[in-house]
Amino acid sequence: MKSTTNTSVSREQQLDLYYYMRLNRTVEDTMVNLFRQNKIVGGLYSSLGQEGISVGTAYALEKRDWLAPMIRNIGALLVKGCRPRDIFTQHMARFTSPTRGKDGTSHFGDLKDLHIVSPISMLGDLIPVMTGVAMAGRYLGQKIVSMTWIGDGGTSTGAFHEGMNLAAQQRAAMVCVIENNQWAYSTPVSRQVPIKDLADRARAYGCRAFIVDGNDVEAVFTTSREAVALCRAGQGPVIIEAKSMRMRGHAQHDPAEYVPDEMFAYWKARDPIALYEKRLAASGVLDAKTKAGIEARIEKEVKADVEFAENSPFPPPEIAEESVYCEGPLPISPQWQRPIAEVQPPRSSVKAEWQVADFGAFERDAMEGMAGSLPADSAAEAGSTDGAGGSNHGPKKKASAAAKKAVRKSAAKVRR
Repeated sequence: MKSTTNTSVSREQQLDLYYYMRLNRTVEDTMVNLFRQNKIVGGLYSSLGQEGISVGTAYALEKRDWLAPMIRNIGALLVKGCRPRDIFTQHMARFTSPTRGKDGTSHFGDLKDLHIVSPISMLGDLIPVMTGVAMAGRYLGQKIVSMTWIGDGGTSTGAFHEGMNLAAQQRAAMVCVIENNQWAYSTPVSRQVPIKDLADRARAYGCRAFIVDGNDVEAVFTTSREAVALCRAGQGPVIIEAKSMRMRGHAQHDPAEYVPDEMFAYWKARDPIALYEKRLAASGVLDAKTKAGIEARIEKEVKADVEFAENSPFPPPEIAEESVYCEGPLPISPQWQRPIAEVQPPRSSVKAEWQVADFGAFERDAMEGMAGSLPADSAAEAGSTDGAGGSNHGPKKKASAAAKKAVRKSAAKVRR
């Protein structure tokens, strides 16, 4: 499904998108150097070439909205309000990190202020979690939207399918961004699924889906803006498949020798930052002075935050046993933005009965959908039926014996 939203983007928004993509890349380039100096604790995962997805999608959210990033979504964290020092100290396991040095990579969140749910290593598990966040927000009257990301490989997990089915059935205000970066570790998409577009799966769930060029940050932003608006209007969930390329191996230890050189060359020519910089320069939005100002700002921010991280201590040993288990009730309470009486009996009471309009009838549905697959004479007769046959074409009369027989034969084949 193509986005039909207003594609207008202001100059301020364009420069923001450019700034955050450049900041994303500079932060990650800096961490590659730190990794090679043995200052990063644990693995390091690159989003090189995918910055437009994280930045463009997260930029469509409002402050009140919630997100749950994965390992290649540092750009989304920066857009939501995390500082480079949070990311540096977290990866370096320093005491000043969001988790006080007790966890690594991007495994941190901020439930109170920034509304960030920490990543879950088991791929797909964030889909049902963020569905629950969206449902809770609706229950409390907050009018929020939740967003999370998943790789092409992660869409093959059971949790992904279960979560999307639940989200669709509940019409949850959740945006699921599929980052189709062509590789699930060392497995190409074509060897993983028999379809070209992963967004096609949305039809089975009964929800909307968009496909977008993940290397066009403005297209990602405007598509995400439409998806967020649909969700906030009660028409969620929405799947966005952003097609891009993972320009490094799965992590720093992986040289990605299984990727054809020609494939890297093809996608290198489509680098999202280089493309957007050229576009903004051509339109007069990004002149030499503006570009130099953004570069100087990023250099100053990153330099100060790297120094802060490197000068920060490691966690003291005496806190090793702290926060291992949840001790006592957490200081969390629901933030109601609607009258509680609306969701309590008697106003919320529902009679424990369900009405199934067609009793799940198969032949009726088959008759309606068979016209296109029947022989010409039978299709013409089936197309003029009423009642169980159902059609708006031609005079209303009973279905012919031939049409009914054809439908019954088709139904019998399907049942077998």
